[in-house]
Amino acid sequence: MSQVRSRLARMMRLEEITFDNVEAACRIQVGPDQEKYVAPVAWSLAAAYTTPQTAWPRLIRDGDTAVGFIMGNFDPHNEFEGFRCGIWRLNIAAEHQGRGYGRFAVEELLAEARRRGNTRATVYWVADGDHSPEKFYLKLGFRPTGEVMGHEVEGELFL
Repeated sequence: MSQVRSRLARMMRLEEITFDNVEAACRIQVGPDQEKYVAPVAWSLAAAYTTPQTAWPRLIRDGDTAVGFIMGNFDPHNEFEGFRCGIWRLNIAAEHQGRGYGRFAVEELLAEARRRGNTRATVYWVADGDHSPEKFYLKLGFRPTGEVMGHEVEGELFL
């Protein structure tokens, strides 16, 4: 099993969003039951465009195949502690879910956070519903802080 995992990890990578891959990123679609939990990639890229100093959008690839999108935020001086370092979006294409791409992308984002000197990362999720990403984030080690923003629970992970 570890040989299979090792081979898969070598094929997975994150890419900066560029003119050459933005269309592939925008084609990433989660399952219909998940659409209420995460914004479409195009909307996320528009948000990144308005905060280019802090947003960290990346296309998740497996070989030549675009399988997902992750966007982090690194803003050490943000007045809200929860926005200083964290995951803003994670979209794994419906047909590619359950293969470790989300875990890989989160681990890469956390590695980037450590490189930047961060000691804590956050993520916000909608906790209600059968298709909530809550179990995924809890499995990765994020823990609820007790803070709620709108209808989203704040989770944190100490690095």
